Amino acid sequence: MTRKKVDLTYIKNDSKRKTTLNKRKNGLVKKINEINILCGIEACAIIYTPDNPQPEVWPSDRAVQSVLSRLRTVSELEKGKKKLCQESFLRQRIIKAQAQLRKLRNEIRKKEVTLLMFQYLNANNNFDNSRMIDLNDISNLIDQNLEKIENNISMSQAQKVKSIAENGGETMSSLVNRVIGLETHVEAMQHNNLSMDLNNGYGDEIRPLSEVNVLSP
Repeated sequence: MTRKKVDLTYIKNDSKRKTTLNKRKNGLVKKINEINILCGIEACAIIYTPDNPQPEVWPSDRAVQSVLSRLRTVSELEKGKKKLCQESFLRQRIIKAQAQLRKLRNEIRKKEVTLLMFQYLNANNNFDNSRMIDLNDISNLIDQNLEKIENNISMSQAQKVKSIAENGGETMSSLVNRVIGLETHVEAMQHNNLSMDLNNGYGDEIRPLSEVNVLSP
């Protein structure tokens, strides 16, 4: 079951606010105790409440004094490195949310352009009413897909050659020689077919130069 999202606003009802304070305070102390035990670190809590002029400390006054003394030995420069105020926290959240929004917009736009591309293809490439921005995005999308296909083909060919070499098969030089041999065989077959066509009368008859009438200009 999904937990209900908390509305982070001031609770105006006194009774409800006190109940929430006690519940949250106990939860905070519990979390500090867990991180203290699980990670073996020094941690403490100092809590001021409106109804109690004396602060509540955890785990004890002595432990709190030990943590505070250790904190005072740290230079101001080191303290400022990891210090985060409310404004800085909100700024980081806004920057992160903006990055996520840009990513979602790009994904949505990519799906829209893909749909447009298939619609144009089904319409026999009718681009009469197309916007220039849509055509540019379609062109970029096609270029990206072609680049991915070329990369996949190159990787596949490289893996095949590597697999053959690792299995003790043909070396690179023998592969090249075999390809050249196939090309030579294909050229020879084409030459033989052409000769057969000429002999069977399917090609243009080759006549001696003396029999050719050259028209004067």
